[in-house]
Formats: sequence, C-alpha cells, structure tokens
Amino acid sequence: MSDSLLLLKRVSSRHTWLRARKARPQLILSRRPRRRLRNLRWRSRRRLRRRLLQAQAAGADWLQGGCLVSGAAALQRLKTSARRRASSPEPAEDPVPSGPAILPIPPVRPAGSGRAVLLLPLGQGFTFSGICRVTCLYGQVQVFGFTISQGQPAQNVFSPYTHSRLAINAVHYSVHEKSKKEMKREARALLRPYLNQDDKYCLMSSFSPLCSIVLLERLKTSTVNFMISHPGLSYIFVQEVRTFQINSEYFALRSVGIRREKKKTGLRLTESAFAAMEELVSISSDCPVILVCGCQDIGKSTFNRYLINQLLNSISCVDYLECDLGQTEFTPPGCISLLNITEPVLGPPFTHQRTPQKMVYYGKTSCKNNFENYVEVIKYVFSSYKRESPLIINTMGWVADQGLLLLIDLIRLLSPSHVIQFSSDRSKYMPDLTPDFVDDMDGLYTRRKSRVRNRGFHLPEFAESLEFADEEKESPFMSTGYKLMFVKSEFVTGKTPRNRESHNRVLRELAVLGYLSQLQPPVPKPLRALHGLTPYQVPFNAVALRIIHADVAPTHILYAVNASWIGLCKILDDVRGYASGPILLAQSPICDCVGFGICRGIDMEKRLYHILTPVPPEELRHVNCLLVGAVSIPQCVLKSQCGLEGTIPYVTTDYNFKLPGASEKIGARESGVTYKEKGHPKPKFHRKTY
Repeated sequence: MSDSLLLLKRVSSRHTWLRARKARPQLILSRRPRRRLRNLRWRSRRRLRRRLLQAQAAGADWLQGGCLVSGAAALQRLKTSARRRASSPEPAEDPVPSGPAILPIPPVRPAGSGRAVLLLPLGQGFTFSGICRVTCLYGQVQVFGFTISQGQPAQNVFSPYTHSRLAINAVHYSVHEKSKKEMKREARALLRPYLNQDDKYCLMSSFSPLCSIVLLERLKTSTVNFMISHPGLSYIFVQEVRTFQINSEYFALRSVGIRREKKKTGLRLTESAFAAMEELVSISSDCPVILVCGCQDIGKSTFNRYLINQLLNSISCVDYLECDLGQTEFTPPGCISLLNITEPVLGPPFTHQRTPQKMVYYGKTSCKNNFENYVEVIKYVFSSYKRESPLIINTMGWVADQGLLLLIDLIRLLSPSHVIQFSSDRSKYMPDLTPDFVDDMDGLYTRRKSRVRNRGFHLPEFAESLEFADEEKESPFMSTGYKLMFVKSEFVTGKTPRNRESHNRVLRELAVLGYLSQLQPPVPKPLRALHGLTPYQVPFNAVALRIIHADVAPTHILYAVNASWIGLCKILDDVRGYASGPILLAQSPICDCVGFGICRGIDMEKRLYHILTPVPPEELRHVNCLLVGAVSIPQCVLKSQCGLEGTIPYVTTDYNFKLPGASEKIGARESGVTYKEKGHPKPKFHRKTY
C-alpha cells in the first residue's frame, strides 16, 4: 500500500514537472543542466541566465531544444511549417464556441537601438510602465482617451510608477474596400524602414484585418533627465524588477525604456464615467461648462485628463479652470489658473507644466482660514473665460463641513451647465448636489433661493464687495439650473490617511521640479546644475515684496525671501520712484502671475535680488511684485545639486527650534506666525551661489 502511494506521488510530480516545462518554453535545458540549476544559489542562477541570454543573442534558439540555429535556418523552418499548414486541409469551424476566446499576447519585435514595433489586434491593449514616444504606423490606437491615427505626429507618453499604468489600445477604424492581401502588402511597405526580413515575417504572421501597428521609440527630454538626476527619483520612470520572463521582447522593450505590465495595474474607468464622457463629447460644440467635484483620491484628476483627450479628438481646444490649490494639473502648487489646452495630456502633472492664460499665486496649498480671498481669486480668474470652447472646472477634494458650503458657493458663482459628482463605496458621505439641494442650502457667503426672495434680493456686505457684473447683479445667488451626472468610481490608490500628506507633498515637489526643468537646455545638450546658471539681477526699488502665508516682521522680510520659491507677479500700482527699498506691501494683492523662480541670493551692498527663473525676458519686464508663499523648494534641489563641494549653502544642522514657527511643518504655516524673538543668531545671506 505504501509503495502504491509512493508511485502515485511520483506520477503526479512528474506530471507537474511536464506542465511547468511546457509553461516555460523560453529556457529549455537538458536534464544534467537542470539538476545543476537546482543546486545553484540566486546570484549564480542570475549569472547563468545572463550567459544563456547572451548565447541566445548570438544565435541560440532555446525553443528548439537549446541548439544553435541561424536566422536563415529559422526562417526556412518557418516557411516549411507555413507550407505544411497550407497543404493540409483546414478543419471545419465550429459554429458554437466551446468557451471564451483566449487572445494571444501582442507580439513585439525590436526595430534597432531604442525602438520596437508592436502589433495590436483589434480590441487588444498593451499596458506598460515607463516613458516612450508612440507613432501609429498602421491603423488607429488610443492612449488615455486620445486617438492616434496613421500619419499623425508621434506623441510622448508618460506612464510612471506614481500613477496608474497607461495602455495602448487598438480601436476600430474605417477601411476602404481592400482585400487582406492588399492590407498586408501595405503594412509590409510601412514596416520596411524599421524591421529586417526575419522580424518582419514574424510580425506579419500575426497580422489580421483591422489590426494596428505601433512604433515605440526611446524618449529623452530635459524634464525627465533633470528629474532622474536627483537621487531617489530615478525610480519614478524606470524600475528594475526581478523577473523570470526574460526573452527577446523583454530586451526590446528595455531598450525603449518601458516594461510590459499586467492589465490589472492599468487605468480603470467605470461604465458611468464612460457614459458621462460620451454625453459631454456629443455636446462639445455647445461649449458646456463642466464642474467636477468629489472627495479626495477618488479619480477626479484622472477623469479630467481623459475627458480633455476625448474632447481634443473632435475639437481643437479645451479651457481648464484649476481651483484645487494642493494638486494642480498644469502649474506648480498654490495657484488658481485658467488654461487653453490644445495638446493631449498623456501623463501626470509634473510631465506637462504649461503657461496659463491667466494665473494668480494664492501662496498656500489650502484655502482654510481665508475663504473670502479664495472666492475672490476664482472670480478674478474666471472673468477671463470667453466661452468659445468647453470649460472643465477642477475643484478641491474637501467636501465636508465648510468645504461643502464653499462648493455650493462656487456652483452659484460659476453657473456650470453640467456637474459631475464622484462617489465610491469607500468615500465619505456626500449629499447629492441636485439643483434643488443647492437652491435650498446656504453657502459660506451666499444665501439660499428662498431667503433671497424674502429679502427682496438684499445683498450682504461680502456680496457687495465682490463687484458682480451687470448681468450677474440681476440674480447673483440663484442657480440657473444644471444637469447633475453621477460617476461611480472604482479608483484604486495607494494613499491612506496616514501617508496621504507625505504622498501629496512628493507630488507637489515633482511639479516644482517639472517647472524648474524648463531652465535646462534641450536634449541632447547635457544638464546644467542650477547653481551654474546665470541669474537675473533685480534692484530692490524695482519690485515690491509680500509674504502671503505668514506675518513677518519688516526687519526679517529679506531673511524670508532669501532661498525661497517666489511668484513673479504684476500689480497695477506703480512701485517706481522709491529711492532704495525693499518695498513692502501691506496686504496680499490679487494680481496676475507670469511665472515662478528661486531667489538664490541677495546682494546687500548693491541692493540686488538674484533670481533664477525660466520666464522669458519679455515677460519679466512687466514684473513689479514678488510674492512668497508656503510652497517651498524641494529638499533635493538644495541637498543633491551636482558639482557642490564643501558646506552646502542654506542647509545647516545648527537650528534653533525654539523660534516661533520653527517647529511648524513646511507648507502648513498659517498667518499670525511672527519672527520677533530677540537674542538668536541671524542667518547670513549667500550672495550669488547656492
């Protein structure tokens, strides 16, 4: 009995080994090397695998039992098998499928150094991580909602590890009456400049009608090179992951700078999200005003990017109003801006920093304790919207308590035609923002419809200070009516209440680095350290100063400005005529911001600010105000600059935590903090270098 049980155990083990061997055909070894492989340690296995792959690159074909096969022999073997399949009678097709069809993996073939060609049958997708340049050689594909057709310019696609992975999906396209033979002939002609004869034959063996062929190229930009030059940030775009699936496809994709990912790690949108976008795209010619709201980390920004790309498939431009101070899309954090988007958005915010049509630097990543100024800034920026294209309004994720009342004020102020409300099973309860609900609720500064009627449209003091336009004074607080659309979100995020703040801080620092990358020369020129760039010299009496986020004593203003992130703004007041300076503003102005920079030094003898900024000189001529907020320079800029020797400027271990405000978190300092304590050593200025 024991012998029979042992025999059964041996048979099942042998069967398991055969199945495992069939499932892993990329490395086929004889019995003796297999035994030797069991006794090797992990590093030795990696070394052996590397040698086997080198042998494969030299001409070894592991699919043929480990024997060396030349390219010509492999091609002859493929042709022979093709003739056998052609001569053998094809079996009759079963009209009733026995089960779900298993789609083959899209083939990838190398196309030289840093290039690969991907064939996608209709309905299939290729999920990847990394960055690349995508060109559609044949057919039509869609990336993040944007359609790339044959003959269109290549698009830069960013699929970093900080966000959901993107996918290249083959979509249906119209084809003139052509036979399959004619379509294959056309595809072969398009592939001739990129693939050799063997790779082209292997790729075309998977050709089917309505398939698409994509060229993937290695992408090098100054933004990417600048960001990965800082220690600890190279993992954002490329990660080395231990994998046993090492084959020719792996090396082809690695030369491009991407890696195939599982479909479950890719971007996932629900049916309700697609239905909402389909309806909004159908009415894009009517220039709808779309307000997107919901709690934190629910997928609002992802929905906005996808919707922008969908709209750009049918119209030339889309307007975007940014009202989220903490997680801005196209500018550094702490801004309220209006942009005109004409190019697709194929990556996270730090990969597409753009110049807004109108922008105001609010100076903080939250509007708490200063709601009135927040509403005034939004109204000032919104006044530049010309209603010539659809407008997407992004709102904050704070929808509880005062945040909900502030959202009601924004709905009444901006008068959207459509409100997209996100909800999920894991999010906090949020009432349905129907027009009746908004009309019956009091906001922070607006009153419900019934109160306005009873009081004869009496405006409170705050409403009078907003200075509504003539057409708005007729009914300033009454909702004009909008269509409410619900989107059920299944957005998966790695954020938790414990790490949300640190995760958001990292994304904000990446956005600042993305903006500073505009200082770098274009590829292929080498990167230049920030301390090696020539700054602008600005006299004290040419610009006014204001600290937005805190009350600072006038004697300490220059200490706060030095080595800070500053907004370059234009105010209506004329600051010229002052003899020396610095010129200090009594209150924070609501003014246009043309860009940002770093005050890298202050020359007290010549009374000059040394400012580093990518803003062009023609725009800098109009700057007459410098605003300093709670947004700080990333620590990696100060601590990890290449070329620095000795003591790092602006970084010290001799720090007095007893100073008022010294123990507060960076970026969370509120107004009321003063620096008036006496008896502590004052910091020294660094004039021209970091």
